[in-house]
Amino acid sequence: MPGPIGMYDPANEHDACGVGFVAQIDGTPSHRVLELGIRAVCNVMHRGALDADAKTGDGAGVLTQVPRALLMRELAAKGITGVAPEDMAVAMIFFPNEPRGLVETCRAIIEKVCDRHGLRRLAWRIVPINREVLGAKALATVPDVEQLILGRPLGQDDNDFERTLFLARKEIERRVNSESIGSFYIPSMSRNTVVYKGLLAATQLPAFYQDLTDPDYTTAICVFHQRYSTNTFPNWFLAQPFRMLAHNGEINTLQGNRNWMAAREPELASPQWRDAIEWLKPICWAGGSDSTSLDDALELLNHSGRDALHSMMMLVPEAWEHMPDMDEARRAFYQYHACLIEPWDGPAALAFSDGTVAAAALDRNGLRPSRYKITRDGLVILGSEAGIVEVDDADCIEKGRLGPGQMIAVDTSTGQVYHNDEIKERYANRQPYGEWLARNFVHLETRVDHDTPEVDGSLPAAPPREDLPALWRAFGYTFEDIKYVVEPMGHDGEDNKWSMGDDTPLAVLSHK
Repeated sequence: MPGPIGMYDPANEHDACGVGFVAQIDGTPSHRVLELGIRAVCNVMHRGALDADAKTGDGAGVLTQVPRALLMRELAAKGITGVAPEDMAVAMIFFPNEPRGLVETCRAIIEKVCDRHGLRRLAWRIVPINREVLGAKALATVPDVEQLILGRPLGQDDNDFERTLFLARKEIERRVNSESIGSFYIPSMSRNTVVYKGLLAATQLPAFYQDLTDPDYTTAICVFHQRYSTNTFPNWFLAQPFRMLAHNGEINTLQGNRNWMAAREPELASPQWRDAIEWLKPICWAGGSDSTSLDDALELLNHSGRDALHSMMMLVPEAWEHMPDMDEARRAFYQYHACLIEPWDGPAALAFSDGTVAAAALDRNGLRPSRYKITRDGLVILGSEAGIVEVDDADCIEKGRLGPGQMIAVDTSTGQVYHNDEIKERYANRQPYGEWLARNFVHLETRVDHDTPEVDGSLPAAPPREDLPALWRAFGYTFEDIKYVVEPMGHDGEDNKWSMGDDTPLAVLSHK
């Protein structure tokens, strides 16, 4: 990806995509769920784009549960036995495709870090791929795709195991980056989930990754994504899903979100990480898109003690300040967490999963579609469009859409579907947020102390009216700013309202 040049800045990367998930409510893994997820992403391929070669897509991928049956078969073929399926994790790795020495450098770093964290290296596996389906540009940059199958460190429960994998991945990324190797990437490293993605059109996904057509590849969750790069440079790394989420839309508060995450880094502390927290910095990958930064923030919160739904409620809250009828417990939840982190505002439609819960959320603007169906045979199918997977209405027991700030979740461990109010009520009442705010939240009053000698409490005199045009010019205001922005704000006490249209000069032709 190029750096800033001319009017282009990679910090302004956004996309508009097709996104969603398929989940089996009772948690029974099957190849059918994967097939339906792939069918769904193929059916939103029109939300992506193709290069002039008619073969290189903007990016597509799926996030699923770890296919334990397939990987156990692969281990057995290598003569490795005695590993319990639940004690296994897998790292999906994109190695540089040249020169070969870089691959060995990366491999040595990976193995050293895994050994240091007590992760047992069970086997390296070359992921079977078909390069012939790729377009010219995708083929020129295709990475060497391998998997490292890992075993659980002694004495660790599931949460500790997943946390160790997250920490090891972060350390590997920093160590490889210190070697100035820019074409290395780990799409996933987890005991719960694995990501298959690339610089592909959706229809190329199962043809490129041959694992995806293997009947032994079973899962109860499939999050899918077809990328459409509106003003971006497509590449293998920025294809989605990321480690937890898939995102349709853009984060319009991105610069502030990134800056605040960076500003908090020196003060970050957690009993979960102790001194190892230094390996987690920087939290947000500077070379990524707005979606990668949101995924980075979600990962950090999720691995630091909060579950995926709680973390997403913190990052993408409802418009609680402007909802007078909101339940007080829910309002207290949002007000409390607003002190900890700023909202990541879209428009954004999100599908996300930690490998147990599959969920979707719409930001409080509500400007991206997210529709779902629940079938009689226990499937939840959610996506950017209705009908992404054909379901006979006779087999559908519920259908609907998410509204602004709403969520829906499928917990495959309990076999339950949770709607928006159920989710919000559960988390709002987990802790006495209202009591905590009453005892500790302080409203700072804006006032002038007339008793202090330095301030007499008087306002500065207004400048003579004839001096205003000179002051406007000195501070960069134009006639348009005054007439269409400042005056309406002074008159109405709020920002002026605009409608879309082409009644202003193109930015490159404007004297501003």
